[in-house]
Amino acid sequence: MPNIFHHLHRLIEMEESVGRLWHRLVTGAAERRYPQAAVRLEEMRGRAGILFRALGGDGGLKVETAMATEHGARRGFLQKLAGSGERVELAWRDPQALHLPAVIDLFPERERNADLYLWLAALAAAGPAADDDWFTASQQRTRRVLETWPGLAARYRRLVEAHLPGRPDPASLTAAEAAREQAVRQALQNPGSVAQLPEAPTPPWPVPLWLHPSPPRPGPAPADLAEGTPPEPGGEVHEPEEPRRYQAEHTEMPDGRNGLVIDRFENILSWAEYVKVDRTTEEEEDMGEAEKAAQDLDRLHVARDSRSTASRIRFDLDLPSAESDDTPLGEGILLPEWDWRKATLRPDHCCLQPMIAADAEPAELPSHLRRTARRIRSQFEALVPSRIWHRAQPDGSEVDLEAFLAFTTERRLGHASAEQGLYRDFRGGLRDLSCLLLADLSLSTDAWIDNHSRIIDVIRDSLLLFAEALAATGDDFAMYGFSSRNRQHVRFHQLKTFDEPHGAPVRGRIQAIKPGFYTRMGAAIRQATKLLEKRPASQQLLLLLTDGKPNDLDQYEGRYGIEDTRMAVLEAKRKGLQPFCVTIDEKAGDYLPHMFGADGFVMIRRPAELPRELPLLYARLTA
Repeated sequence: MPNIFHHLHRLIEMEESVGRLWHRLVTGAAERRYPQAAVRLEEMRGRAGILFRALGGDGGLKVETAMATEHGARRGFLQKLAGSGERVELAWRDPQALHLPAVIDLFPERERNADLYLWLAALAAAGPAADDDWFTASQQRTRRVLETWPGLAARYRRLVEAHLPGRPDPASLTAAEAAREQAVRQALQNPGSVAQLPEAPTPPWPVPLWLHPSPPRPGPAPADLAEGTPPEPGGEVHEPEEPRRYQAEHTEMPDGRNGLVIDRFENILSWAEYVKVDRTTEEEEDMGEAEKAAQDLDRLHVARDSRSTASRIRFDLDLPSAESDDTPLGEGILLPEWDWRKATLRPDHCCLQPMIAADAEPAELPSHLRRTARRIRSQFEALVPSRIWHRAQPDGSEVDLEAFLAFTTERRLGHASAEQGLYRDFRGGLRDLSCLLLADLSLSTDAWIDNHSRIIDVIRDSLLLFAEALAATGDDFAMYGFSSRNRQHVRFHQLKTFDEPHGAPVRGRIQAIKPGFYTRMGAAIRQATKLLEKRPASQQLLLLLTDGKPNDLDQYEGRYGIEDTRMAVLEAKRKGLQPFCVTIDEKAGDYLPHMFGADGFVMIRRPAELPRELPLLYARLTA
């Protein structure tokens, strides 16, 4: 018997191996792709974003991956056999982002695949067309790009020449489909030469050189989906090999009490049909298999579970933590917010609540920071201007002999002059500046950067060393933290005020900080601006320390939050302040140039180095 089971097991393994090989062969024959020449959006995101904005594209749009959508065109026999070619990733733009394919491998040359990314960025920057019809509008947009930027014409011709051989052969199509395919080919070769797309029973084969004919418009995610328990720290997080976007919807969590319903297999239509099978938080040995399963689905259904899991695929979602025991300071402060859609400032739209940690005990500097603190203090003491003699003062520690002799000589010569400053004094110079450091304390800072530290730990160490450095120079500075849970609950944590000396109470408050909720940056920056502009200094520096982009439970997502933060930064600049952002977000280049300007931010690529880099950055900004 054991031998029989052994042979059966070997036969099953052989069958699976043959099946995988057959799948690869059929899929490879059905799909004309060139994975060896593939170019990914992560490689081209920076270049495509720069070109899009340089050609007049909206600077507030971020560059994101495009969702794969069904195109509905006729597929070949091999594609039907392989079950492939149903969906395609096409580029489009909406008020929030410029969506580009996650991977382009249409051509055998990497250079041509990279050219397609740049061409799509230029096409999206051309703006809307006069005609609503996709076929006519695509030609109009293409002509506009070629006429406005003729330097792109050669690149476009190369793309068309490389793309046409991969399109369906008109000879293999029906008469109606062949006429339409000929029209598409002519429109690609000579944009604007075809007035109308001929009718046919099925849609035309996708045109990757044009924008999406009907881009998907996902609705907002329900707020309660974000209100869960944060994942266990230290667990494995699977980063998708190819970051993609998926259409999704919220559904109720399966209760786990109902078993499978036995049905005839011919009634099972596709993966797209949702079945409440209770596979809630079961662990997958291979997280890559879960990622592949997601890629096969047209729509993801997301539900909230009370159980935790050690392994998980990264999902871009912040989760609020429980209420802390911080003490409110006075009544809430009403602040405006910028509505970019209506181009108006909504008065008293946000309520900001100043708070102070109730359980923060006075503390000394942690032992692991003391050596670094001594070195940084010695470096910053060198920034203090040297003590020198200040001459011709109206009062001072002793008589200025040179000024006294000059005054006496003028009087003997008969020159009537008012008495000048006849004293001198030995004192230090003056650093005429004030700085307010604003730290992002949202729940995303609870993420782990390595096996030893979370982002919040790095921020805490950075604040401690920053305070030690500025105390060594005697500079005027304050520190606050912020988080939010909607527009009516923006928490503004007091760590150190301008009028408070640095010492053990400040260190205790810094060591008591913890991850909070979400990141309503605009309100926090406006309150920081009000505090900083009252300081009598010629240089007023507003430093923002963050690990991500603005977000909150309500409409403060995506473009809305970015535009409100940008307006808050512009308001601070108009009042003579110097806003500057320090971030550890690797994707900050997509949105911070629009919010703070090209020279208004710096990205720390290794978060663990932030405590050492932040004081040095301050020294460069105030040199």
